[in-house]
Amino acid sequence: MGALSAFAAAPAIAQPAKGPLVLAAASLQESLTAAADAWAAKGNPRPVLSFAASSVLARQIDAGAPADLFISADEQWMDYLAGRQLIAPGTRTNFLTNTLVLVAPTSQPFKLAITPGFALAAALGSGRLAMADPDAVPAGKYGKAALTSLGVWSSVESKVVRAENVRAALLLVARDEAAAGIVYATDARATTDVVVVGSFPATSHAPIVYPLAQLASSRHRDAAAFRTFLLSPAGQQVFARYGFGTQ
Repeated sequence: MGALSAFAAAPAIAQPAKGPLVLAAASLQESLTAAADAWAAKGNPRPVLSFAASSVLARQIDAGAPADLFISADEQWMDYLAGRQLIAPGTRTNFLTNTLVLVAPTSQPFKLAITPGFALAAALGSGRLAMADPDAVPAGKYGKAALTSLGVWSSVESKVVRAENVRAALLLVARDEAAAGIVYATDARATTDVVVVGSFPATSHAPIVYPLAQLASSRHRDAAAFRTFLLSPAGQQVFARYGFGTQ
């Protein structure tokens, strides 16, 4: 058998199948990864996960980025895509809930009751307050709304470090590069380098809801099935383990 014939007879190397592409809010890193692992353990191709600020992901989808599912950390960015007819009809579901907390570095903790007019500026001193961008990113928008509602936004606005997403804000606090930060309660659980100073009253900001939807451009055969798994009791149990509220 000639070299060419031998090459032609060699079996093709099978490429592992890829699961649906899921674009998800940065705060879902550990929990959604665990859910994807659980789905793959059932014999399904493992979903491909991409995390960033909901605002960034929504704009990428609007610009034509290929994806199958989108999980936003607020309803406004899902509304943004719905208004452009970019989500598949009937697939949008409010998926998870969360709470907002104030954190400080473990190395420099402080005590402060989060009440109307609370002395956050004084507690920061010459330090900075890390937040996801309050003009675009859900965690930052919730944080600004809470501080405004409590009457302290104007006193700390000049101290705010605007991070690209909530995990970037968390990292600034964990590295002692900010005296405090506003993140989700689930983010605070992701590291031992921050401590929770207190929780913001639920009435100080809009409800923190994570909507899930399949995208209109999705063609992956497993997209709908993975969405169904995430909404199932087994899927919801995964997120509950990471501190999320489930619908």
